[in-house]
Amino acid sequence: MVRSSGRTCCLLLFTCNFLAACAVPHVPSRVVFEDPTSFVRVELDPRVLPDKPDTSHDHPATVAPELMADILRGLSVRDHRLAVHIWVSGMAPTESAFGEAEIQLLAPKLSEGLAGASPNERVMFYLSYPQTSVKREITSGGLYVKNGRLHFTLSNHRDIYGIPAYGMIYDRRYPALPIVPKDFDVLFAPPAAVVPQDFSLWEVIWGLERDDVVIDLGKLNTAKSVVQALP
Repeated sequence: MVRSSGRTCCLLLFTCNFLAACAVPHVPSRVVFEDPTSFVRVELDPRVLPDKPDTSHDHPATVAPELMADILRGLSVRDHRLAVHIWVSGMAPTESAFGEAEIQLLAPKLSEGLAGASPNERVMFYLSYPQTSVKREITSGGLYVKNGRLHFTLSNHRDIYGIPAYGMIYDRRYPALPIVPKDFDVLFAPPAAVVPQDFSLWEVIWGLERDDVVIDLGKLNTAKSVVQALP
């Protein structure tokens, strides 16, 4: 009986150690908004290095909810197409990245998150819509402000995630990670406010685009003023 009890204790200890070793690292974060399907939170940005001050963000940052709503309305997506496909069929059509209800939900919360973020943090968002008992549609990403520019990343856009029968659920824990291979480009209007990014010759040949857009907030305000001044 003693040996059996000893084996049981050893087995339990081994199981606990194994589960601890396989556990997914916790991401320190602060919740700005959360409900059963969506959230906005502030978390540490792994790209900000303590020994390199130039990697820090300009946080806390002030982006008014109204301006944030305009930014979300200006974001759109389109399917990736290789150069040959574009030559034959042209560019894919674009669609708005967010619906109006999503904009009304996210804009004030993202603005609040930036206002409360530290230089080593970024603001993350996550939207999900149940499709079946084991599938949901995911849109997620993050943003930060640096040198008067808003860096906006769309990690997932209306992608379908199959909830695993067992194991870790990554989509909600890690909104910055794509749950499927990227198949879309992120665009912004007005284009005059977009900061050009450098692409390699290989990316140009194959039509590869990044999933993020950099917006000059100063130019965006200027573009808005010009539009408002037009009859």
